[in-house]
Amino acid sequence: MNNNTQHPSLLIVDDDPLITESIAYFLRDAYDIRTAASRPEAVQFLRGGYRPDLALIDLGLPPYPHRPDEGHHLISDLLAHSPATRIIVLSGQQDEANARKARTLGAVDFVAKPADPEQLRHLLDQLRPQPAAGIGALLGNSVAMDKLRALITQYSSSPFPVLVTGESGSGKELVARELHRRSSRHNGPLLALNCAAISPTLVEPTLFGHNKGAFTGAQQSRAGYFEEAADGTLFLDEIGELPLDLQPKLLRVLENGEFQRVGDTQTRTSQARIIAATNRDLRREVREGRFRADLYHRLSVFTISVPPLRELGNDRLQLLDHFTRQFVQESGAAPFVLDAGAQQLWNRYEFPGNVRELRNIIIRLCAKHPGRHITATQLGEELDDFRTAPELSTASAQHDDELLQTARTILQAGAVDLHEILRSWESAYIQAAQELTSGNISQSAKLLGLNRTTLYNRIVTLERYKR
Repeated sequence: MNNNTQHPSLLIVDDDPLITESIAYFLRDAYDIRTAASRPEAVQFLRGGYRPDLALIDLGLPPYPHRPDEGHHLISDLLAHSPATRIIVLSGQQDEANARKARTLGAVDFVAKPADPEQLRHLLDQLRPQPAAGIGALLGNSVAMDKLRALITQYSSSPFPVLVTGESGSGKELVARELHRRSSRHNGPLLALNCAAISPTLVEPTLFGHNKGAFTGAQQSRAGYFEEAADGTLFLDEIGELPLDLQPKLLRVLENGEFQRVGDTQTRTSQARIIAATNRDLRREVREGRFRADLYHRLSVFTISVPPLRELGNDRLQLLDHFTRQFVQESGAAPFVLDAGAQQLWNRYEFPGNVRELRNIIIRLCAKHPGRHITATQLGEELDDFRTAPELSTASAQHDDELLQTARTILQAGAVDLHEILRSWESAYIQAAQELTSGNISQSAKLLGLNRTTLYNRIVTLERYKR
């Protein structure tokens, strides 16, 4: 557990004090409970080191209580700080799209308000984790998993940095832990910092430490992660989110081990080994000026690419068996069985949320259908997208063929201005993203796979061309 009591820890986030107080009172005998009325208040707990075993959160939180945005962001915040936390969404926003997005982001289940207290307790009791619960071992017999394990074995004893790449939920942190466990540093600490889950102003003092009075709120001197890691391992997750102005300081540590606390002139040294992870294409980030080329080359002395679940073939069946047995052991529930149709759907589904999504699907199936045979319809209700892999591939191929045919037709009509064509496509996609997000730049940037500043600059550039 994450506390010193015998009860699992539970975070309840809802802006209605009547709801938080009544739920907390009803569950007080079985859970160590903290409550928050907003996403910033909950994030403050997390930044202070709080790692709840379970979280019960509303989607409609201030300042937008009638929209699900803050709740969806909070799911990501929670899992960035505490990947093992099991999240249940308790919300009056009962749109199926909201529920599916919450599950895709990593929530285990979605319960509509008003919820029966006894049913809520039963669900929480089923999800109570054991102390050793995690995302699972490096399971699988596929060629891709054999290659992954071989690379971990090959690189684990080296003192040089390792860059771990892969999609969200694919198990990058687990790879980092395996690298540390198999290394000569395994008796030292393994410290982890998610660069996307911490305020940019706090990254430097968190990594390098600070002196008393170095900034507002620095009431005493504190060592940073580089000092505390000593001769162990420092895992920097979402390294692509590291602010540009801090990248030279990280580069200095990588080159000669030297750093300074914020507000201090004394040079200190670190022997920690660095493992970084990202779901971004850092080479693209370098080309677009968002990541330093020299830092990228220092971090990627060794690179390990974690394969997405859709490329692991029958490994998903082994993971199905592993997580089912794990959850059955934890909860005491009877195991479910997939019928023939459900097995076919399971084998075709692409799992866009990777292993994290697979685990959460199994948890929901165990909780909702203990000891039962599950049909394809029942399984499909837990999946984010009913389209199967072949259907997705066919749709993509058709789109590519249509685009190629269009290009041939235009070129046969005469010479073209490729820059103008690309600019028109870019303008159309940006306009569509803004329409879908009601003009919200941050949300539009996420839809387009850009950061907010890059999107804003592209909008300004396109406006200049229009003039």
